[in-house]
Amino acid sequence: MGEYNNEGMVVAGGNGKGNKLNQFSHPRFIFVDEDESVYVSDQNNHRVMKWRKDAKEGRIVAGGHGEGRSLNKLSYPQGVVVDAFGQIYVADCGNHRIMRWFEGKDEGEIIVGGDGQGNQSNQLNRPRGLSFDDEGNLYVADCHNHRIQKFEIIL
Repeated sequence: MGEYNNEGMVVAGGNGKGNKLNQFSHPRFIFVDEDESVYVSDQNNHRVMKWRKDAKEGRIVAGGHGEGRSLNKLSYPQGVVVDAFGQIYVADCGNHRIMRWFEGKDEGEIIVGGDGQGNQSNQLNRPRGLSFDDEGNLYVADCHNHRIQKFEIIL
């Protein structure tokens, strides 16, 4: 058990609301990898940013081309998780889908949903949170369907 220092320190953002590389507009979810890089879903900028440890600004690793449905855009991104291979998974809330991005690529790919808003097993309705289990299966908090869905990995 230990105690925490009662004073936090800024590790990303902190430069007011905006769309510059050192700013956010409504950051939502975070993921911290083993190198202490912080991934942030920047909701109103429709992007995911990666901040390396001690960086003064981040890099856009998903979205960042405005709101939209094309494969290089996001709509109000929420949950973000990075797997052991460095692939970035994003709950693309406004598009009712889960996207996977490879760092350095301009476009992502739809891995879950993308079949319109709905409650069928292949549809999502405002997905928010993401998590993986030890076997690599993906769990999605499907917010407006009031359910958690599990998607099994197919090798």
